[in-house]
Amino acid sequence: MRLISRVFFPVFLSAAMQLAYASSDVKGQIFSFDSPNGIKEECIILDKMPGAEYSDEDAQLEQSFCSINLYDESIAVCPKTWSTSPGMEVFHLTGKKTAPAVFEQSTCGTSLHKEIKASGLPITFKTTMNSRTTSGTFSTASLLYYHFSRYLHAAIHVPVAVYRSIDKDVHLQRVTRRGLELTAGSKARQMNHEAWLILQKAERLPDAYQPIDELFTRDRTQIYGVFIQPAGKRYNSTLNGTRKSGWGEGQNRDFQNTAPFLALRSEQPLQAAIDLGLAQARKDKTLRHDMGRDISRQQMVYWMQDLTEITLLDYIFSQQDRIGNIDYRNFWYWIEQGQLQSRHAENKLPPREIAGFNPVRLMRTQLNDNDAGGKRSYANFTKKTQMLEKIRHYNPGTYKRLLLLDRDFRNQGELYNYVATTFGLTAQQLEQILNNTSQATAILRNSCRQGMLRFDLDPEAYFLTGQTVEQTMDCDAS
Repeated sequence: MRLISRVFFPVFLSAAMQLAYASSDVKGQIFSFDSPNGIKEECIILDKMPGAEYSDEDAQLEQSFCSINLYDESIAVCPKTWSTSPGMEVFHLTGKKTAPAVFEQSTCGTSLHKEIKASGLPITFKTTMNSRTTSGTFSTASLLYYHFSRYLHAAIHVPVAVYRSIDKDVHLQRVTRRGLELTAGSKARQMNHEAWLILQKAERLPDAYQPIDELFTRDRTQIYGVFIQPAGKRYNSTLNGTRKSGWGEGQNRDFQNTAPFLALRSEQPLQAAIDLGLAQARKDKTLRHDMGRDISRQQMVYWMQDLTEITLLDYIFSQQDRIGNIDYRNFWYWIEQGQLQSRHAENKLPPREIAGFNPVRLMRTQLNDNDAGGKRSYANFTKKTQMLEKIRHYNPGTYKRLLLLDRDFRNQGELYNYVATTFGLTAQQLEQILNNTSQATAILRNSCRQGMLRFDLDPEAYFLTGQTVEQTMDCDAS
């Protein structure tokens, strides 16, 4: 493995002169690996977004992802066959005597594969795949969501994402062909199988896939995508909505009838809005069943904050496939010496060492599936169903950071230059992000100016005191 730093000099071109398609030209710290064919693969930790907050865990995961040599004897890979898009799961075989080649042939797709996944979450490699017969996947979107969520200081967890390229011939032999074998003849995996067929054709003949630069590196010797590590379980209708109205605008409107979204839509003060949201949601039979009897106000405030962040990010990136793809993990929250503390909840009973603090078990949102955004061809259902226009409660910090982002974009400041040069975006994709950010800002600013936006969302303060103090905001000041 070799570590170097990639330096880009700013080049200012008109939109017409810029590259037609998104590309592998991302900017950051490069880790290099040699494939058996002598192809130089790269893992890149993207440069940090100005003003963003990254945790020590973020940095550790970035480094660990970019330390993975796929040709090490401790690394095995399996094709991802459990969803509609193709992908790859990376397993560490440390402590196991099985050789990677044996593991990949005998374990991938079996019940043992599932058991190993359950005991130790694998790292996932996602690549772009868009075709008439496949679902929509754009790997760059995972990078955008990761860095923008850190800029917004988001409460939701968006997984760390790093760029990774892989020798296309090795991937074809080691992953794609195995993916085709495991999905052949399965009606449930028909779309996944179709994606593997398209990927196989592309890896044999790169020109067969268009836009070619969204899947292949410049020299056409490698496919590229992202390494991420999703964690959590899928929410039921309590947060994902009933989805009874079908895919598209229908299920996005169903989503707005969940308890936390109904609370966000209420013009009442926070606590009254929470109670109203819970009462209205329980009128729906499916929601009433899935919600159960006990949803605390603390949980509702966190969910309301989560939804403001999800809708903002999804609006900016024109996400088309959010509903039904929102996950969670359980965490214990407690107050110790006046400070809010938290840790992952492995069981329903609190660990002995924190039990005396009467911890509360909360579901914390994990936004793992972010790959159907960023492209102009995707449908922006957050925009189409006017989610931002209906929100009446907001976090003042989130609002301020949005105003700063929009002002910088307008002035082509450091955030603008960062986004324009870091992610390998086309001029059109950059323009979409700029325009969507401007529109989102205008919508929320208009609600603020009309006195319809209460700045009272602060989950941590609510947990500590049982209430939040509604702030008065200058709607235009950043």
